[in-house]
Amino acid sequence: MKAKASSFASIVGEDNAVCLWENIELSRQERILQAIMPGSVPSCIVYPHTTEELAQAIAQAHQNNWRVLTCGNCSKISWGGLATCVDVVISTERINRLIEHAVGDLTVTVEAGMKFSKLQAILAEHRQFLALDPTALLSATIGGIIATADTNSLRQRYGSVRDQLLGITFVRADGQIAKAGGRVVKNVAGYDLMKLFTGSYSTLGIISQATFRVYPLPEISGTVVLTGTALAISQAADTLRGSALTPTQADLLSSQVVSNLGLGKGLGLIARFQSIVESVKEQSNRLLEVGEKLGLQGTIYSAADEVDLWQKLREQMHSDVTGSEIICKIGVLPTAGVEVLTSVEMGLIHIGSGLGVLRFEGEGEVVKMRSLCEGNRGFLTILSAPIAVKQKIDVWGYTGNALQIMRGIKEQFDGKNILSPGRFVAGI
Repeated sequence: MKAKASSFASIVGEDNAVCLWENIELSRQERILQAIMPGSVPSCIVYPHTTEELAQAIAQAHQNNWRVLTCGNCSKISWGGLATCVDVVISTERINRLIEHAVGDLTVTVEAGMKFSKLQAILAEHRQFLALDPTALLSATIGGIIATADTNSLRQRYGSVRDQLLGITFVRADGQIAKAGGRVVKNVAGYDLMKLFTGSYSTLGIISQATFRVYPLPEISGTVVLTGTALAISQAADTLRGSALTPTQADLLSSQVVSNLGLGKGLGLIARFQSIVESVKEQSNRLLEVGEKLGLQGTIYSAADEVDLWQKLREQMHSDVTGSEIICKIGVLPTAGVEVLTSVEMGLIHIGSGLGVLRFEGEGEVVKMRSLCEGNRGFLTILSAPIAVKQKIDVWGYTGNALQIMRGIKEQFDGKNILSPGRFVAGI
């Protein structure tokens, strides 16, 4: 183990090539082990400080056929399939500089290890923000957000990670540095590596730098919550989808989530409006009127109460799993959201995209729910779960016809299969 660490120490320095079980905090050890197939223990964790050091480290692994598990701050390292035969963990969390913030052009370029929370603080100084809401707001890094395509309710207004990503710098499996896209909103047409790398779980290359479009901070925010019967909530969601209202976030909530948050009884619809004062007030009242006509209980949240509500909702759906708990990402037809949520205790589904998160106490309901999702032209992917569950149930459950193409792309980008082996669909 120490021999491998020494080979990387010549690149990044002795303090940045750490023998895994000697000098690394217990919480990080546990997270790493949750991401790896039992019996495979990596020798060390390596912390490059620059793209060039990252490239040299990957080249070293490529030359020696060492398999690499990549992470940022390990907030989502346990997502996806179990990595196999991992020799070394390489973290990008110390590659974390701000490269450029073009305030007037509404773009920002940062290194992959920068924490999302730090980037938002930098942008806020100029009344701007990155319109993503990753699962771990405080600890998530930019590279990890891209690698796992991690965004939640804000996709209702702003789209997903790939919709806001303008350019990337990445290290190939052979250690060569490459770039795609640019630092401007308009770019020439071509092979879109940004979309290919988003959600690839670092199986194609290691992102070291990214450029995003950013947005002006809204003047004010307000949230409407409607609760009641499944039929009425379904009708309210249909009305909202077909209306001229423009929520930045809009989700359906299961009855247990509604109860846990003290919002009332039955299913819930939560919608956030962010704009100028007059617009937020008018849109909130119009949605309340829709709820009243359908016999739903309605409440408006603002200021600190609103922030607290969204924070508690995030904690309900994304707090670390314990024991036999399982967290899944799903996708269904948006119109099937209510049907799905009436079949689970803990769940949230975005009304616009039909994507959402379900939380189970055990594995018994996962297969049944996957079948229901697939019956509604959707999918169910296991994010976090005990290792035994991931060994027993296919994490991705992919049934499409693109597997041969995926394997071909993996072969083209990583012919030796050294980058995060086993984390993606069908063990890619």
